[in-house]
Amino acid sequence: MRLRHLLLPLLAAPLLTACVNDGATYEIDNSREHVLSLIREQPYFWDSKVNLFFVVSRMPSCMRRHSLGVGTEKTKVEVYQVPSGAFIIKAGKKMYATETQTCESWAKMDSEPAEGMGTLMGTFRLKKGELVFVKEEPADKPAAEE
Repeated sequence: MRLRHLLLPLLAAPLLTACVNDGATYEIDNSREHVLSLIREQPYFWDSKVNLFFVVSRMPSCMRRHSLGVGTEKTKVEVYQVPSGAFIIKAGKKMYATETQTCESWAKMDSEPAEGMGTLMGTFRLKKGELVFVKEEPADKPAAEE
């Protein structure tokens, strides 16, 4: 009977490791105090759905966590910056507007703004099984010298 109590947790351990609970960060202006972060939480290992949360932070002034709703482990989240300095977050087909002055604004958008999405700053996505933020390279980047 004692052996069964020892083996049961060991057999269940691989099932629990399948859960996703990770995050990645975009450092605005290469500052650790001014960031946008994506957090993914998978409550049940048998369900492919993950809860997506977005953290807007400009320390020490503000930090807020907002829900992006439900996605999958492979949902890409794009970050755009508009000329006013605000950000548009696109997760799948859902879009939200936010800012980092007070970190409080979080508005769901029904459609793309008439003035456009702004500049694509980068994308949160899986790379070799790990969630990372991949910065967008400027289109007018000069060719590498030989």
